Amino acid sequence: MKDSLASAVSPEQLPSGPGRPPMKILLVLPAGEQVRVTPQNPEVPRRAMLRFSVLPLTAVAALTPRQHQVRIVDENVEALDFDTDCDVVGISFMTALAPRAYEIAAGFRRRGRVVVGGGYHATLCPEDAAPHFDALVAGDAEGAWERLLADLQRGELQKVYRQPAGGEPVSLVPGDRLELLQTPVPRRDLLQHTARHYATINAVQAGRGCHHNCRYCSVTVFHGRKYRRRAVADVIGELRVLPRDFIFVDDNIIADRGYALELFRAMAPLRKRWVSQCSVLVADDPELLQQMRAAGCCGLFIGLETASEENLAAMNKQFNHTGSYSEQLRKIRRAGIGIVAGMIVGMDADDTRVFEQTLRFLQETRLDAVQLNILTPLPGTPLHADMAQAGRVTDRDWSHYDYRHVVFRPARMTAAELQAGADWVYAQFYRLDRILGRFARAVFTVGWRPALLSLKLGLTYRYDNKREGIV
Repeated sequence: MKDSLASAVSPEQLPSGPGRPPMKILLVLPAGEQVRVTPQNPEVPRRAMLRFSVLPLTAVAALTPRQHQVRIVDENVEALDFDTDCDVVGISFMTALAPRAYEIAAGFRRRGRVVVGGGYHATLCPEDAAPHFDALVAGDAEGAWERLLADLQRGELQKVYRQPAGGEPVSLVPGDRLELLQTPVPRRDLLQHTARHYATINAVQAGRGCHHNCRYCSVTVFHGRKYRRRAVADVIGELRVLPRDFIFVDDNIIADRGYALELFRAMAPLRKRWVSQCSVLVADDPELLQQMRAAGCCGLFIGLETASEENLAAMNKQFNHTGSYSEQLRKIRRAGIGIVAGMIVGMDADDTRVFEQTLRFLQETRLDAVQLNILTPLPGTPLHADMAQAGRVTDRDWSHYDYRHVVFRPARMTAAELQAGADWVYAQFYRLDRILGRFARAVFTVGWRPALLSLKLGLTYRYDNKREGIV
């Protein structure tokens, strides 16, 4: 797709003439049908532990020149009014929410609004998204969003905006010079009216991207396998004004060891408490682990993915070693840090035995919580390209690309067996007796705060499973 494609916006849609008045901008996060708040269903589902801010939209709001009015609507917690007074609507979405994003875009375009799409799906599948929007922001918003707004006020809106201007991001691999990430402090004030529905609205990003090249991961493709980090002084300045508890939403908080150590040491005097995500390799670095804990870390999401070395190799994740998992996880828990594991079922080495094997692995390693995903070939990833070429992609309904539906032909079982097995593991792991047992154990192994987080998360996943009919 060419960035110079003609704009689909007609002149009458644009804010009027030179010296144009400030615009009213609405930023929207779509939600899936099962969890969406609507005028007909105004009750917010009790799943706050699975919501932590909407950093992409609060960051876009912060990039917006202050003369414009900005409002954020997250359909997970607030009903969307299509007749709201606005000039521009920005919608950020991942693949599973593309159908809903397109519905929202169509509704506002019928009302004469200028509608902009952004996020992972708009970036990785621009040919799919472009017909539904007046313009797309592909990749990071910094720089691109400001140019878009300026062009819009001049009546010169282009179809695609990228950062940096004029081309694709430069790919950096380990050993290359690290780029500084410059992004403003997000507009958290725009979420105050719905803050009670989130685990926290205080999401912080110190670094963006990941050097690893896992074949199923859209983060790698989106960021061009590069990692950028903010100046430590900027992060500390942001943290000083936040409450004690917050979340780092970095893709891998230890992606650059030297930077992580510098950041953690600077954070220690602040006496904050936080959770984040990182590689299991943190367990193999005693100094890094100790400094992370001293900085206030009390929980980590770690992508273990599978207990099969064959699967890890096929997904290009050989830096994980299943034989080391038990000892690595023990080290992290001994440091007083709780662990939420990311696990995937349905990889090519998996047959129907994988479900009991996965549950046994989760129990034996004493993990505090699990996010269990059915293997999903997200468009734009090498995994999707391979499966599509082999004719194994069986479902192109984007709403099913939510890690909970089977959208491909598994290698060693049927799609129905994969679906049933994944549901069984989820239901078994989040049985009430097991949730309470893990909480009691965690109090004595990682401390009461990580244990309480584990309890709340477990009860939330159990609630979600019951709502989805997973029993």
